[in-house]
Amino acid sequence: MTLIAVTKTVDVETINKAIELGITDIGENRVQELEKKIEEIGDNVNYHLIGHLQTNKVRNIIDKVKLIHSLDRMSLVKELDKRAKMNDLIIDTLVQVNVAEEDTKFGLEVNKVLPFVEEVLKFSNIRIKGLMTIAPYTDDKVLLRNVFRTMYKLKEEISKAGYENLSMDFLSMGMTNDYEIAIEEGSNMIRVGSGIFGDRNY
Repeated sequence: MTLIAVTKTVDVETINKAIELGITDIGENRVQELEKKIEEIGDNVNYHLIGHLQTNKVRNIIDKVKLIHSLDRMSLVKELDKRAKMNDLIIDTLVQVNVAEEDTKFGLEVNKVLPFVEEVLKFSNIRIKGLMTIAPYTDDKVLLRNVFRTMYKLKEEISKAGYENLSMDFLSMGMTNDYEIAIEEGSNMIRVGSGIFGDRNY
């Protein structure tokens, strides 16, 4: 199980304390904030870009992050592959899936994931390492469980297809309010912010 501490709006001093206590992975939603954290914290921790990634920001983080969680469109695939080639890198990514098809969230609809994955496999400098979803913010445990179960089934379907140069190592799902259900349904990577750092004022 990988615990990613979501450090949105959290100050560097607090993050460093969390690292001292054993946090090894931190996640940021915005490239600008991620760059700032990397500059101040250094390489004491693995960095994850967990938010929507604009193509014009790819060059800023291409060589700085362990994993990009939000691969969701071909324009981003092409930019990542181009920048990775320029830097002689292989970029590890997760495909973002919008299981509940919420208008306010990014990610692919479930039935579009397999064709997208097959397209991404044509690009030599991008490696898919699994899937990510952000579940609806709700107390409806049945709905949450269905979302996470759908993701697990999708992961298994892709695994069994036997694609070369692709792995389903990571199922990134579950946040502060729903990570327990996510783990029960097969998550092995959770993204927890307020559960670690307390409630924040955005």
